[in-house]
Amino acid sequence: MGIQLATILRSIIDLYCLIIFVWAMLSWFQTANKTVRDIYRVLDRVVAPYVKLFRRFIPPVGGMDLSPLIALLVLQILSRLLLGFLM
Repeated sequence: MGIQLATILRSIIDLYCLIIFVWAMLSWFQTANKTVRDIYRVLDRVVAPYVKLFRRFIPPVGGMDLSPLIALLVLQILSRLLLGFLM
């Protein structure tokens, strides 16, 4: 049971990490393509609340927002802690 739960949690965390990564990449590019803008908006609704938690504490460095990177690192650490606990 613990291994199955750990596998499901790991998959969910990995998927969310991928969504954050795609969201961050799309934020770098301004496009006239409506489909890409719509995808970005959907991802923004899913990702922005989580990433904003880190923006409060981490100011931009050299004009770059590092909060998505920190958000990914926290998710990876959390994933490893949960998996170590459940297995």
